[in-house]
Amino acid sequence: MMEHLDTQKIKLHGFNNLTKTLSFNMYDICYTQKSEDREAYINYIDEQYNADRLTEILTTVTEIIGANILNVSKQDYEPQGASVTILISESPIAPAASFPNCATPGPLPDIVLAHLDKSHITVHTYPEYHPTDGISTFRADIDVSTCGEISPLKALNYLIHCFDADMMTIDYKVRGFTRDITGNKLFIDHPIDSIQNFIPDHIKHLYHMIDVNVYQENIFHTKCKLKNFDLDNYLFGYTKQDLHPGTAHQIAKKVRREMDEIFYGTNVTEAMFPVED
Repeated sequence: MMEHLDTQKIKLHGFNNLTKTLSFNMYDICYTQKSEDREAYINYIDEQYNADRLTEILTTVTEIIGANILNVSKQDYEPQGASVTILISESPIAPAASFPNCATPGPLPDIVLAHLDKSHITVHTYPEYHPTDGISTFRADIDVSTCGEISPLKALNYLIHCFDADMMTIDYKVRGFTRDITGNKLFIDHPIDSIQNFIPDHIKHLYHMIDVNVYQENIFHTKCKLKNFDLDNYLFGYTKQDLHPGTAHQIAKKVRREMDEIFYGTNVTEAMFPVED
């Protein structure tokens, strides 16, 4: 999977000034019958992705990309939400220079923010639900932005496994330039033609995938939606066996339409994307 990151290193003049940013956006869709079911789903998500869990995820991302944690600040909120800040350096530091853990609230609930030297990691979570239609969604946005030789692509496989996503939108871009030892500008320091190169085959086989890449600008975009649909995976607190077949069919149509709208980024009608029986 990672052969693209193991190419021969290029000798650079001073610090590698390229900024590499991986944006990982995932969605989980759920159907909740009653208002108390929606509240239970939001509470479940809030428990599953609280500040401690998100801190563990960011800590592992930091280890995978080869950075070093300097400081952790985290805060859970009432009635829901969490914020975490992790300060990270590219190079190890002496123990005496480390900072004690402390808890400070972030500017918004459901946010995790991590800093590298000249770089950062952020996670924002967005649980929400339709006011009348029973659809509930959980969205997580993760940005890993690095400078120097650290590559955020190393953490992509781990992030995919952390969030059992129905849909994913993944963006990767390289910005700025650095110089080789002769002074020539380098606008990218590793080969890549698709984000899919860094996703294992067994994961790719599970999803429909669309690429939109702008190679001359070093911008890469991949959207993913699960191929197989089983209504039981989208019901919260009960199964399709508990439903009348006609009711199950209507719920399946609602859920799949929600997935289509998120995947294609627009409100759709059945005439545009008819749902299969």
